[in-house]
Amino acid sequence: LPFVDVLLSYAAPRRGKMLTDADLSRLKSALESLERELEATLAGSAAAARPVELDQPAMGRVSRIDAIAQQKMLEANRGAQQSRLQLVRSGLARITEGEYGECAVCGEDVGLARLLARPESALCVGCQSARERQ
Repeated sequence: LPFVDVLLSYAAPRRGKMLTDADLSRLKSALESLERELEATLAGSAAAARPVELDQPAMGRVSRIDAIAQQKMLEANRGAQQSRLQLVRSGLARITEGEYGECAVCGEDVGLARLLARPESALCVGCQSARERQ
């Protein structure tokens, strides 16, 4: 029977409150890496986010419209990256506070599989789904 108990402990999903130190270390490293990557991406795209000058005589009307459309897409992407960076930093803070892996809405466990896929996740799948339906 002890062998069966060992097998069951590996088969049972580990919950946020039961994340091992190795899990937390791996997830913290993933968050730190993601933070650096997002910071570098945002820094690199800052110059391209400047307003499009409409007085450029060498630029035709269609080119200006295209440049404005590209700038709007870049702004949207930068906004999404800034939001994700904020979530990453919040995740790092939750690790420090000992709350990482617990859903910020219902208090249930987020789940190791979800955290491995999106380490910045603050919500369990159920609460995230409910938020997206609203």
